[in-house]
Amino acid sequence: MIRYIRWCAYFCALLLVALLVNIARVQVWESAAYGSNPANKRSAIERYAEPRGDVLVDGRPVTGSRDSGQLLRYERTYTDGPLYAPVTGFSSQTYGTSFVERAEDAVLSGTDPGLSAFPLWYDLARGRPAGGDADTTVRAAVQRAAYAGLAGKRGAVAAVEPATGKILALVSSPSYDPSVLSGTGAGVKEAWMRLNADPAKPMLNRALRETYPPGSTFKIVTAAAALDAGVVTDVDAPTETPDPYPLPGTSTLLPNAATGCQDASMAEAVQWSCNTVMAKIGVRVGLRGMVEAAERFGFNDEGLRVPAWVSRSNFDTDMSRDQLALSSIGQFNTKATPLQMAMVAAAVANGGEVKTPYLVDRTTQDDGDPVRRADQRTLTRAMNPATALRLQELMVKVVEDGTGKNAAIPGAVVGGKTGTAQHGVGNAGTPYAWFISWAKARGAPLPAVAVAVVVEDASAVRGDISGNGAAAPIARAVMRAALSAR
Repeated sequence: MIRYIRWCAYFCALLLVALLVNIARVQVWESAAYGSNPANKRSAIERYAEPRGDVLVDGRPVTGSRDSGQLLRYERTYTDGPLYAPVTGFSSQTYGTSFVERAEDAVLSGTDPGLSAFPLWYDLARGRPAGGDADTTVRAAVQRAAYAGLAGKRGAVAAVEPATGKILALVSSPSYDPSVLSGTGAGVKEAWMRLNADPAKPMLNRALRETYPPGSTFKIVTAAAALDAGVVTDVDAPTETPDPYPLPGTSTLLPNAATGCQDASMAEAVQWSCNTVMAKIGVRVGLRGMVEAAERFGFNDEGLRVPAWVSRSNFDTDMSRDQLALSSIGQFNTKATPLQMAMVAAAVANGGEVKTPYLVDRTTQDDGDPVRRADQRTLTRAMNPATALRLQELMVKVVEDGTGKNAAIPGAVVGGKTGTAQHGVGNAGTPYAWFISWAKARGAPLPAVAVAVVVEDASAVRGDISGNGAAAPIARAVMRAALSAR
């Protein structure tokens, strides 16, 4: 009898060991697979069981959380959703997250280890701290000025602080309200389909993700390349450039929209936006020199994050001389995001140094205690300080007595460059209107803001499209707001 009891005990012990082994298998080796299984709703329920942390502008939340009373309890809400959508992105229980909502998701959702001094305690207790906040570099007044300036027209505005890289405004138009994507159900799916089917592409962040031919605004890059390479030593010297200019190796003549470009100097070419002069200068710099100069400004960089990823701005590395001529005036395959062109203006304003642009200044716990603070870093040196100083003078002349007079601000020093970029088959599309600029208060040691504006509104009359007419007034409003906000 005792023998049978002993065997029974052995068998029970074996079952206990098998049970413990299975528990270990499930909890350790296969926990990740079970956790990521679409049929497992526990992680989603846990994620939305508590309010999400907020995205802040000027220290005030532009997001919130609403108790839906559903299984996925808390849904995201947005204050002035269309205004800040290019900054916040969306946080959707159906479609995930984007932009700052995605980049800082760990902090906002409460899963970042930095939110607690004892993260192991939350692991053992199967809990998590309250979601933290992401404090952005955006200034509300600057953002509103950019949004109001575009007034629903297709286009984008990017504004940065040259000395630090802080992004002060990031606007894409037309925009959308991220709140319509927050929850679950048929309404959210219908909103997603409607927004994605809209030919105006309201969910496209044109400031970060769309690339455009920069047109004549790229002439600032070409001018910097020429001065740094010693191709141009006197900006006021005649360049012996015919009007029109025969593109090298072809019978094609490059014309000017401006008058008085025959044999103009580089200073006059920047002031009045002479295509012929800047195309010839680009050819004289050469392909290698132009590629190196463009890349010093940030072109061809696929790794830029702000912290959301930014589309690569392009300057071809293999071209014929006629293609190089067109590329040097921002045409052919040259493409740039509005943020990239704001970086070009910022490089001039900041003595040639390009600061890494960033959108999140710091993240904090829900009680305001810091988690992480952004580091201000130099991305590249785009040009020599002497070159930057000379280009500042040329850009000021554009605004004071050139093609960019609509950007002038009384009591401030403003430098700018207009651009009108042809596009479409046979250049049949409505030209894009560009303006890049920087501004500082008179007597201030450093410029306060650098701006890039692009307007692509297809409903505009072709003859009315120009950097000075369509884009410069928007830039002026943005720069004025930035100067007032300091």
